[in-house]
Amino acid sequence: MSWKTGCYIHAGLSGTGPLSLKGPDAERFLESLCINSFAKFPVGSMKHAVMCNEDGLIGCHGITERKAEDEFELFAAPPWPLQRLAGTSYRVEAQRRNDYLFQIAGPTSLKTLEKVTGESLRDIGFLRFRQSRIDGTKVEVARIGMSGNLAYELHGPIEDGPKIYDAVYRAGSEFGIERLGWGTYLVNHVEGGFPQITWTFIPVPGMPDEMARAFIGQFFKISGSVDPANLRARYRTPVEVGWHRMCRFDHDFVGRAALEAEVAHPKRTVVTLRWNPEDVIDIYASLLRPGEEYKTLDLPYAPNVWPQAHADYILKEGRPVGIASGTNYSYYFREVLSMGCVDVDASKIGTEVIVQWGDHGGKIKNVRTTVARFPYLTEGRNSNLDVTTMK
Repeated sequence: MSWKTGCYIHAGLSGTGPLSLKGPDAERFLESLCINSFAKFPVGSMKHAVMCNEDGLIGCHGITERKAEDEFELFAAPPWPLQRLAGTSYRVEAQRRNDYLFQIAGPTSLKTLEKVTGESLRDIGFLRFRQSRIDGTKVEVARIGMSGNLAYELHGPIEDGPKIYDAVYRAGSEFGIERLGWGTYLVNHVEGGFPQITWTFIPVPGMPDEMARAFIGQFFKISGSVDPANLRARYRTPVEVGWHRMCRFDHDFVGRAALEAEVAHPKRTVVTLRWNPEDVIDIYASLLRPGEEYKTLDLPYAPNVWPQAHADYILKEGRPVGIASGTNYSYYFREVLSMGCVDVDASKIGTEVIVQWGDHGGKIKNVRTTVARFPYLTEGRNSNLDVTTMK
């Protein structure tokens, strides 16, 4: 409930970057990889950068900041950009730092941060960042988050992390702050409508399929009713997660031809799936009946492992129409929800479909689900909030 009634602080993404790209060709290099346009990208702003392979499958995504005209920082970015920079003639210097990244999200997140910094932060618009100080230590404050509602991030050198974390937590005590861990953090991605690599889909590796299977099997828990050998069911294109809306065909980038063709004739899209409560209860009830039980529906997300490469079949009238992943229990909505990648003709709100819950080759529970709005959390969206008028 923290991101609905108070706020949380989450430190789990610390140590994932950022990757700094600096040099006269830094913008040109990023443009060659990203589906995003860089025509309007002022210093002090951020973009959700998405990078694909030649087939239009997502290999990398994350927040990218413009620090200067010739300098960018990519957060939570896997080796994808570094692999593509190697052996090129781009005049770009790449350096990965070991920084802290704290997310502070919820309706009282702004009050918490204004108290701990001792200054107004209401000039920081959505997808903007600037420097501030906490107890005399420099800290970068960015307005972005995964919960769907008002949220911020703090960035800085890892050695300053414990001091900054403690100061924010103390300042937020009167505003209902909670320390959030991975066990609950992933719930807000499905509630808020944020598909996520390692959670609702996996990145396509830049290697042949046989090598990819070995790589994915080493780093991800492969599960679900879809055959583990079916890697495509676990990948996504920008169209399949709704990110094609940020795509601009004003520049050449890897995967442009494939993405252009898909945007012109989309086959699948992203939806929220609401599970039938009676079928959820029956999954748990099977634990109390003789014979083989259904696969346990872990709380608050299932399967309760991370990172995961999960894929469950979605059926409509007995035929496959998509893939479900990111299954979780939302305490706020009191519902079990999944993120669905479904055929366009099965995406209408209210459409009834079946999610085949279980692992390939094992016992399967056909769960009745209903296509619902995406994103599921619609009130108080961060991008729409005018914080200058908030009390």
